[in-house]
Amino acid sequence: MSKLPVRLLCGPGPSDVAPSVLEVLSRPILGHLDPAFLALAEEVKTMLRTVFQTANETTFAVSGTGSAGMECALVNVIEPGDDVVVGVAGLFGLRLAEIARRCGGAVRTIEVEFGKPIPVERLIQALPAKVLAVVHAETSTGMRQSLEGLGDACRETGTLLVVDAVTSLGGIPLSVDEAGIDVCYSGTQKCLSVPPGLAPITFSDAALEGVRRRGTPVRSWYLDVGLLTQYWGEERTYHHTAPTGMIAALHEGLRLVLDEGLEARWQRHQTLGGELQIALAEMGFRFLAEAGHRLPQLSATFLPDKIGDERVKRRRLLDDFGIEVGAGFGPLSGKGWRIGLMGESCRPDKLARLVDGIRAVVS
Repeated sequence: MSKLPVRLLCGPGPSDVAPSVLEVLSRPILGHLDPAFLALAEEVKTMLRTVFQTANETTFAVSGTGSAGMECALVNVIEPGDDVVVGVAGLFGLRLAEIARRCGGAVRTIEVEFGKPIPVERLIQALPAKVLAVVHAETSTGMRQSLEGLGDACRETGTLLVVDAVTSLGGIPLSVDEAGIDVCYSGTQKCLSVPPGLAPITFSDAALEGVRRRGTPVRSWYLDVGLLTQYWGEERTYHHTAPTGMIAALHEGLRLVLDEGLEARWQRHQTLGGELQIALAEMGFRFLAEAGHRLPQLSATFLPDKIGDERVKRRRLLDDFGIEVGAGFGPLSGKGWRIGLMGESCRPDKLARLVDGIRAVVS
């Protein structure tokens, strides 16, 4: 097989991986019950609590990508016939609703035009329900969803709040406990600068109590949080062969996050993402997400008018400049790009290279 090329990853994910994380991945693999690995896994749990801003004991990494985290969150808290409300403002809201239906939930969707935030009051008015699920950072549209007031409303109605933070964790402010979130999941390949393959997740005591009270077994054996916590907890009961190399890589990625500091990391994404969006606007790009609700780390953009086939321009950016950006989805399909500036890709030198490359292919 020929040598794989080196790219600057500025699409909707994955993002560039930190050099020290790549170095960890090159080290010898440990067994999944090796005492040294179990000690490292304990540290990962503690570090994830800090990054999620939660005291939840049940905080760990699902062996699978962000979509596995989504499925783990929903399959545990939804039983057949449960009333489930899902906010839909893009592709990943649609995916939440689809998985909830496959779990047997009686799903009610609160939908808005892609690119717009869902008014919080509409979500609150849909309560009570067994579960309310929303996407914090919608990767398909570049929209940031407000969570303000949802946790309080869910507590008052006995509703479990599930939040998709795949693109937001480590990139924009998120506090699980402060927001009153019951289940929150993410992915390693976006703002955490680790390859795809793990889904950090956290469950509140209320969510776990709901799982214990289930009248039917969790429909997924692999993603059953009751079984997973026996492996990640003190029992260390064998469940599956954990991807030890990836968990070691996540440990290093989390170390980098905490050494930088969450607020500094959030500010880096805000500053450089803002600079990118200013440059894109100057080149004639228009944004799908409304002003005031745009993610700094993921810009969903319409290409300038009369630019020609977006696929040709995107391929030229890849072939001539070694830069990957993502195709558009929904209203952006065939008309725009999704441009990520996440984690290790969110650096001043990489921003300059990205802007120069885009300017060259659209001029």
